[in-house]
Amino acid sequence: MSGNKEERLLTAELVRKALLGFIPVREALLKFPPDTTDKSIQAAFHALIHLEADEDLRKRDLTYREEQDEYLEMISQILENNEDLPDNIIKNYEKYYKEANIPHAKTAYGNIKSFLRYLNVE
Repeated sequence: MSGNKEERLLTAELVRKALLGFIPVREALLKFPPDTTDKSIQAAFHALIHLEADEDLRKRDLTYREEQDEYLEMISQILENNEDLPDNIIKNYEKYYKEANIPHAKTAYGNIKSFLRYLNVE
């Protein structure tokens, strides 16, 4: 286990709340632990982005919706148990993204990192 337990518990809660519709996905994404380097949390971030991006598909395809819901629930449970997500899940997202676009901390350093990301030089 390489992650911070509190960050993983928060992430598990945010994924579950977004999945159940208690909070909007965007709100959950903005509340993710800032500047985390935990690969499991970053993969959960990407998975949650897909929940929102697939909204139309989820309405048309009940099977897809059920599979995606089960997948997100599994991610939430693994993080809640403070375990690492399986390598295949992490590597699947790393193929397309260097790292998650998780918001930076609201500090001077975080603001600089956000600005550099905006300039695409981070």
